[in-house]
Amino acid sequence: MSRISKSLFGAGPIASTAVATVFAFSSIPARADWTDKAFPVKTHDFGTVAVASKTEFSFPIVNTTGSEMHIREVRTSCGCTTPTLSSNYIPAGGQGSLLARFNTPTFRGKKGATLTVVIDKPVYTEVLLKVNGYIRSDMVFHPGSVEFGTVQQGEAESGSTKVFYAGRSDWQVVDVRANQPWLIPTFQQLERGAGKATYELTVQVREDAPEGFFQDEVIVQTNDRSMPRIPLQVSGNVVTALTVSPQSIALGSLRSGQEVSQRLVLKGREPFAIKSIECAGWDVQFENTSDEKKVHIVNLKLKPNTAQGPQRASLVITTNGDEAMTAKAILTADVQGEHVATAN
Repeated sequence: MSRISKSLFGAGPIASTAVATVFAFSSIPARADWTDKAFPVKTHDFGTVAVASKTEFSFPIVNTTGSEMHIREVRTSCGCTTPTLSSNYIPAGGQGSLLARFNTPTFRGKKGATLTVVIDKPVYTEVLLKVNGYIRSDMVFHPGSVEFGTVQQGEAESGSTKVFYAGRSDWQVVDVRANQPWLIPTFQQLERGAGKATYELTVQVREDAPEGFFQDEVIVQTNDRSMPRIPLQVSGNVVTALTVSPQSIALGSLRSGQEVSQRLVLKGREPFAIKSIECAGWDVQFENTSDEKKVHIVNLKLKPNTAQGPQRASLVITTNGDEAMTAKAILTADVQGEHVATAN
């Protein structure tokens, strides 16, 4: 054994601890490297938001160290932002998150905060995350977000909030947009006068919204040149025990009485049998069996009987049994008179 080895290993418990620490550090990539992978997003700009709007961002945390990660604490440099950890412990290979909530009810103007994440396992380090944004004082959402809770797939649900504005006499909402096709926002002015305006914003979750949790934004467009776009948070959870694919059936243009074919795939969490498939104004034919299984592939024959003109109808699937399930798909078509001929 070399002189260095003798002096190190022969020094007792203190030397052994030092060796273990050296090996622990050597098994983890350099700090700049592993924290960049563990915190792939380190900054977020909330943009311009309204007073009392629910404004949050979740920083992802990925434990790539090969050992359990323990976050001792998170400090914030400003009361304008409240940090919340999903968990202080993240197992090797696991994921967590740090939720940064912008405190829009109590702060105004341009604000920013540095969130210091203190990690003491597997090695001590501090990671800095930053958020900033502008909370405009002349515009208030009440409530601060549209939260749907649980939404049954196949059923349209609507939620609303109000916008209160105080300032310019000519200020107005000119448009409301969503970046998901199954979120339908609308607005209407309720009051106006003496430099004040009140609007109601309504958001509909369409019947064909995909299953699962969603958290999105609706953008309120105003005629304010300096800060025209204001986000409104929209969230919910679309659930179903029976899924239908495709969720939307577009048949295009067809003649009254013309028959078209459509394949459906029905999936359940438990085996089931199909009781009926119906659509108002349409004749629906399919080969039904009493077989119970988790997946059914159904070949439909669809023919408009009383349906005329532009159509947007619910195709309703019902299962057999004491605990019958119902699912819906949306059927769209333009049913023309007999003289119109179009290819399917």
